[in-house]
Amino acid sequence: MVNAVKISDCQRWIIKIGSSLLTNNGQGLAVDAIDAWVEQIAALRQAGHEVLLVSSGAVAAGLARLGWARRPHALHKLQAAAAIGQMGLVQAYESRFQKYGLHTAQVLLTHEDLVNRQRYLNARSTLSTLLDLGVIPIVNENDTVATEEIRFGDNDTLAALVANLVEADLLVLLTDQQGLLDGDPRTNPGARLIPEALAGDPALEKMAAGSGGALGRGGMLTKVRAAARAARSGTVTLIAAGSERNILQRLAADEVLGTRLIPVRGAVAARKQWLAGQLKVRGRLLLDEGAVKVLRSAGSSLLPVGVTRVEGEFDRGDLVVCLDPAGEEVARGLVNYNAADSKQIIGQPSRRIEELLGYIDETELIHRDNLVLTT
Repeated sequence: MVNAVKISDCQRWIIKIGSSLLTNNGQGLAVDAIDAWVEQIAALRQAGHEVLLVSSGAVAAGLARLGWARRPHALHKLQAAAAIGQMGLVQAYESRFQKYGLHTAQVLLTHEDLVNRQRYLNARSTLSTLLDLGVIPIVNENDTVATEEIRFGDNDTLAALVANLVEADLLVLLTDQQGLLDGDPRTNPGARLIPEALAGDPALEKMAAGSGGALGRGGMLTKVRAAARAARSGTVTLIAAGSERNILQRLAADEVLGTRLIPVRGAVAARKQWLAGQLKVRGRLLLDEGAVKVLRSAGSSLLPVGVTRVEGEFDRGDLVVCLDPAGEEVARGLVNYNAADSKQIIGQPSRRIEELLGYIDETELIHRDNLVLTT
């Protein structure tokens, strides 16, 4: 397979680091390991890459702080351990990133935050702002309010959903294996590393399900599935061994390591397809000729001033269709204001939004990143 993607050209990175790479065999945080990861991430930032970190380790850190030798089975005890351990995990990162003049931010999410459209937009705005400010968001599953058992591999899925959320160029899943193998190394000594494949290829799941070691119980499978999810926004996924020395710098230098899973479509095409076909339409916006022309010719955001009428009942984050003066669909996208507020600001310049509503979320009614032309 010929790959035109250079890792060094990827600006926005999501890096997921698993518990085995951050803890001393589950007995508390490995300080030296965290120091090494922070040093590498700081170097990426110095080189101009944006970095969002999805970090495991909270439960293991909590167990150590509580003096529990074994991981409990009771959900409420796991949640308590996660809550306690999260404090130590964030403190460890914050103190070390400060040595490089970098700020961090703790962001706790559940999968529901990223499938609910309103919370999706809120989370997207917050993370985008943090990245614009040069802050390194440290994201974790909000285990203290999880409604199902905390299970190994969940952060792989979370990392993929975050990649969709911020439209990352690259998702790096660091593991204790060198990448995806074409067989189980325990029974097949000749099993070979798959250096590159298409994300979402059904054959990859079969290979991942038969991989050995601790990951063979689902870890590698969740990574393959996470890559397929990340590909929806055009994100390239790299599955690589976190034990490799200076792995992040070597990847950034385009050294061929691990398994690279490539999206079938580019970032824009994948996201636009998702917007166009995967959400239920909740309302309609009638546009004037000027707004239609700007959308079609310049690929701009939709501003309130170009809208003449609002139809339907919708909330922030819902999908609405945009119609030309003749009633023909022009575009569709995720709206930044609910129907009632939209009716108050249509036909008005963006500078009046706060005056009319008493607050302002965005200057656009629909941002161009959340808008797809349909005709």
